[in-house]
Amino acid sequence: MTLIALAVVALSDQAGDKRRDDNRPDDSATGGQIHNKMKIVVIGGTGLIGTKVVNNLRKRGHEVVAASPSKGVNTLTGEGLAEALAGAEVVVDVANSPSFEDKPAMEFFEKSGRNLLAAEKTAGVKHHVALSVVGTDRLAGSGAGSLSGYFRAKLTQENLIKASGIPFTIIRATQFFEFVKGIAQSGTDGSTIRLSSVLMQPMLSDDVAAAVTDVALGQPVNGMIEVAGPDQFRQDDLVRQFLSATGDSRKVITDDSTGYFGIKVNDQSLVPGDSPRLGSTHYRDWLTRSTG
Repeated sequence: MTLIALAVVALSDQAGDKRRDDNRPDDSATGGQIHNKMKIVVIGGTGLIGTKVVNNLRKRGHEVVAASPSKGVNTLTGEGLAEALAGAEVVVDVANSPSFEDKPAMEFFEKSGRNLLAAEKTAGVKHHVALSVVGTDRLAGSGAGSLSGYFRAKLTQENLIKASGIPFTIIRATQFFEFVKGIAQSGTDGSTIRLSSVLMQPMLSDDVAAAVTDVALGQPVNGMIEVAGPDQFRQDDLVRQFLSATGDSRKVITDDSTGYFGIKVNDQSLVPGDSPRLGSTHYRDWLTRSTG
């Protein structure tokens, strides 16, 4: 399951040219970002995205709690939640289920979601920010043997947030550049890699963290925004470019029957809708920096 975890958009414990989504907080729509020093709790604050968000927020002068089980804050058991959230104005949730299997993922997002949102209500949190996946609702319909159960669990998490009564913003992000290696490995059979040609619009994790930071410092939109990379690719070609840049001799075979981790997909499944917030980092530039 580690390979699946790598290829799912980086939610593990874990955009920016100047174009904006119409729903993205901006000066005209929300009165601008909040500039007073705030206490902000980042759930999953020691993971890939969480660490970047914590650093970004601290650089902007805010009091930030990097919350995770290793720091004594456990959303599943409730341990440390009340203490961590005391006085917090904003909570950013980028934590992920330790398992991508259907039942454990659902249990994680339901239980941790209920615990966290209840603690936020008690603490008087004014803005709940959650990181999710572009296409979550479109990826939840396939059956056994696919990753759809995980996305059904993410959809449950989103619905709990919407019903909580706490002002919120859900950020749906596309796949990360950093997980292309995991996507390649998931389709590997000996010296070949079988992948579908589904359309994707991946992005750099730094750009995701920048978007999450901006949203955390803005007003809640009580809805969703989408973030994505600046360029679209076919999944098979995305991996081919990665293999070429890293000197990997494996050959990619296009096989559309493989879908996306067993999920039936089309060219709308993994890409954002109209006017997402776009990251500034191009895949080719990231490959050059990462392999140079």
